[in-house]
Amino acid sequence: MIGFRKVSFNYVLVVFLLLVFFILLVNLDIKNNPELPVEDIFESEEIANTSPNSISYDFYTVKEGENLSIIFEEFKMPLNTAYKIFRQDKNGSLRNIKPGNKMRFSYLNDQITEIEIIKNNINSLIISIDNEISIKDLVKKSEIVTSFKSGIITSSFYEAGLKADIPESVIMDLAYLFGWDIDFIFDIRKGDTFKLIYETVYAEGEIAKNGDIVFAEFINQGKTYDAYRFIHPENGKEYYDSDGNNIKKAFLRAPLDFAYISSHFNPNRMHPILHKIKAHNGVDYAAVRNTPIMASGDGVIKFIGTKSGYGRTIQIKHGGGISTLYAHMESFNKKLKVGSKVNQGQTIGYVGDSGAATGTHLHYEFKVGNKRTDPVRVKLPSAMPVPQEQRENFFALLAENNKLIDRFNNLSPNAN
Repeated sequence: MIGFRKVSFNYVLVVFLLLVFFILLVNLDIKNNPELPVEDIFESEEIANTSPNSISYDFYTVKEGENLSIIFEEFKMPLNTAYKIFRQDKNGSLRNIKPGNKMRFSYLNDQITEIEIIKNNINSLIISIDNEISIKDLVKKSEIVTSFKSGIITSSFYEAGLKADIPESVIMDLAYLFGWDIDFIFDIRKGDTFKLIYETVYAEGEIAKNGDIVFAEFINQGKTYDAYRFIHPENGKEYYDSDGNNIKKAFLRAPLDFAYISSHFNPNRMHPILHKIKAHNGVDYAAVRNTPIMASGDGVIKFIGTKSGYGRTIQIKHGGGISTLYAHMESFNKKLKVGSKVNQGQTIGYVGDSGAATGTHLHYEFKVGNKRTDPVRVKLPSAMPVPQEQRENFFALLAENNKLIDRFNNLSPNAN
């Protein structure tokens, strides 16, 4: 009879321990490598079958001194493509880009397919790059909304404007309108009032830009000043008072902003360097170095260069026997030369301390005929009034504006 061999206890124990160890290893492997759910498997297959095409965008802001050729080179645009784009620009639209314009580059698999040049909140240029190059204007649908605001000055005009919920750019436009008659630093008084109607341009439901002032009134120290916008068929926009007189003067009262008078016109002034009585035939405006200097009126450059104690100097000849002089300049507008025509407000140079100067400032002279006069006190000639052939149209527009003003006043009982 065949019998079973007696197995030792130690042998059974070893086999049992090995079996337990194997089971633990299997469980540990399952935990560390779980089976993929069905949906994950499907997702993996879907990703594997996805097209390799990749769309991306890049954004750029045009800097001072840049043109599209420089920008295209920076973005590694192929020369052949750039050449085709410029050839397609029949109207010269691409030459009008300015510092601050935004650009959007669209890519497909690292290849530029479209460029958008955003000129403002309404107008853009779209350059499509495919088998053929196309350039199109994109104009957002816009509408003009008219607003009426009024205020009373308790501290400063600027603060009163903000309190009246007037946009900052419109506040500055209002100050510019009346700046020929009112010094907004020294003439403003508590209790002065103002009212205005201005336009706001909306594009696709959002504010695109602040538009023109249509009408404005400012009462300063009891004297009323008003301004009505009138658009000429040929000359464009001008502002006139209720009598048709141009509120703009033929000359700016001061040829620079953000300055103060450090030395007045004085025929008996003690010269700060020579230490003797020497006539000061102009006004000195202290200002930060490189503050822009503007031509105070339309004219022609008579002299540009260096004049002994005046340093770098420009002289402008205006109509009516009037000439102006600008001295101690840091530098000139590089585009100007003798004979160049300049317009009122155009930058002709920058404040400095060249010549016999004790600090950075502009020395400004105003000459009528052969007589030097005080630029601060001289009565400035006004610009041309409403042309005779346009007066009927102007006064018809004035009547319409006055009706609009009355309607706004009735809607705003607290208006001044």
